[in-house]
Order: sequence, then structure tokens, then C-alpha cells
Amino acid sequence: MRTDYLKVDEIAGQQEWFVVDAKDQILGRLASHIASILRGKTKPSFAPHYDVGDFVVVINAEKIKLSGKKEEQKTYFHHTGYPGGARFTSFREMIKAHPDRVIEGAVRLMLPKNALGRKMIKKLKVYAGESHPHQAQNPKPLKF
Repeated sequence: MRTDYLKVDEIAGQQEWFVVDAKDQILGRLASHIASILRGKTKPSFAPHYDVGDFVVVINAEKIKLSGKKEEQKTYFHHTGYPGGARFTSFREMIKAHPDRVIEGAVRLMLPKNALGRKMIKKLKVYAGESHPHQAQNPKPLKF
């Protein structure tokens, strides 16, 4: 049996915009749903080698939750590139300083690790507060 895929130009105009409220959501569960939408796995036209996913706008990123004791135990690692340049940041410090990076990092690790994944992550827009500059795209609210 042969699998028929849509052409790239047939897929181009089918992308939608969604807005997700991250208030009191669990980070991992929210990130997996967002990654599925960014990849396009919720569409019948899904093809693993095309970018058929939709745009996702996440608001209230600073109000995301973690389950269990992860809020005290989770750390983020960064290396400056210099000898002895390992830097560790706790979840609480990261959510105060850069709440958008917490969600972007979780979603990025759930996408393909290649050029297609780098293209997909650009369709994710994360904002710390309630407001976002994408009202003109008429994003649909998305509930999980």
C-alpha cells in the first residue's frame, strides 16, 4: 500500500492560531500537548517530514505549576563555555527571571532535534502575563 502525502504548497494556508492559558497547568502535560499541536499531529494532513502544525500562543507563563516536589528540586543547567563555567539555576529563580524560557525549553525537547524542529519551535509564542500582541490573528482558545 502506498501512503499519499500532501504537497508543501497544499499545506501552506492551513495553519491556525491557538491561545493557551498556562495558569495552574502542569508543565510537562502542557508542553506535550503544545508539542503535538506544533508538529501537526492533531491534523489528518500530518506528515512527519513536513511542518503542518499550527501556531500556539501561551499566556500566564509565570503561573505554571510542577507536580510533587519538583518545584524545590528541579534545576536548569547552563555552561558558559569557559573552564569551570557550569551554572545551575533553580526552577523558582528561573520562573521569576524568565518564565517564557521554562515553557519553551520543555516544548523544545519534545520536538524533533533537526532543522524541522527548529522551524516548528518558531511557531511557539510565550508571554509571562495576560496580554499578547497576536490579537490580529484571531487565536482560538484551547483547553486541556
